[in-house]
Amino acid sequence: MRRHARDPEERPMAAQKALSLNIQDVQTLLSAYMPMLERGGIFVPTRERYELGQEIYLLLTLPGESERVPVTGQVVWVSPEGVTGRRMPGVGIHFSAADQGVRDRIENLLVGHLDKGAQTYTL
Repeated sequence: MRRHARDPEERPMAAQKALSLNIQDVQTLLSAYMPMLERGGIFVPTRERYELGQEIYLLLTLPGESERVPVTGQVVWVSPEGVTGRRMPGVGIHFSAADQGVRDRIENLLVGHLDKGAQTYTL
């Protein structure tokens, strides 16, 4: 069998990773949410290595909810192990177009907090 360079559309099953994130309170959600992204996004603390553009499947639990919301997206931010300052190791995930409703749910929880310039885990 001849092997060719891998087509970017042909990703192995292991390329899509699953993560779980349980956010307990609004302050943590505010620090993790990435409103500057077109469809919204979330920072997920992890020590695993991810690449920019990698597809991620996330089970997200928002404050005050017990339901785990399935979200897909792409890695757009990487904070590697050993990062300094307030930063922690992890990845920022840009929500897929199909998950626009997750952004709306998060922003409803953060009404009155988003314009205050709070520090985040990313920018």
